[in-house]
Amino acid sequence: MRASLIQIAVEEGESVESRRRRVASLVREQAGADLVVLPELWTTGAFAYQEFGSEAEPLEGPTYEAMAKAASDAGVWLHAGSIPERDPEGPLYNTSLVFSPSGDLAAAYRKIHRFGFDKGEAVLMGAGRELVTVRLPETTLGLATCYDLRFPELFRGLVDAGAATLVVPAGWPERRRAHWTLLAQARAVENQAFVLACGTAGTHAGVPQAGHSIVVDPWGEVLAQAGADEEILTVDFDPAKVAATREQFPALKDRMLGLEPPRWA
Repeated sequence: MRASLIQIAVEEGESVESRRRRVASLVREQAGADLVVLPELWTTGAFAYQEFGSEAEPLEGPTYEAMAKAASDAGVWLHAGSIPERDPEGPLYNTSLVFSPSGDLAAAYRKIHRFGFDKGEAVLMGAGRELVTVRLPETTLGLATCYDLRFPELFRGLVDAGAATLVVPAGWPERRRAHWTLLAQARAVENQAFVLACGTAGTHAGVPQAGHSIVVDPWGEVLAQAGADEEILTVDFDPAKVAATREQFPALKDRMLGLEPPRWA
């Protein structure tokens, strides 16, 4: 299976419409890949809090339409990163969109863990409530977004729901880049799954971004990692390695906590 992670910079002065066209063109260039992944909130920048409200769009808005067409044109599964979604009957959400090679919406995931503590995303956006997986012919994706990476129980829930490839779009800051790599490897090892984590380059609202998008295998080995600048990271991996790893080293079968009922009950 071939995946392409498109690590772009969200440059100040570039309009959202111009960025949509640029990203759609990059997606189309990935024809031949099986899965293409974009970063978190690439239409606005993950730290451009003041733009969330003005740039928020309905689920089936202009970004949805542009990415659906790009996925169809390229004939790829497209994880289109996330957008600031405006729910007409509720708050804003940080919502990821996944499209099939025919351009149909396969899944939408509203980010559960909001970053910012008492400001930014944490107060401007609502929290998602549902774990989301997407079945591809080769593997089942488990969806998470940026700050979610710090919460292992979310990923264990995705694995329990059948996920074998964990996809994490992000707008991760450079000052915590060491955590980005460490946590991506940890989530892969503890869940014996592939992790595809796609970040952004450049600077968003004065916050330097980590870049360094990464693909990790079920043993925690880094198959590929980008640098700090704009880059398309393409890697071939074998989804069958997940089942082989879990059979060879069946640690997941030894779980004692988080089960209903507990094994000693």
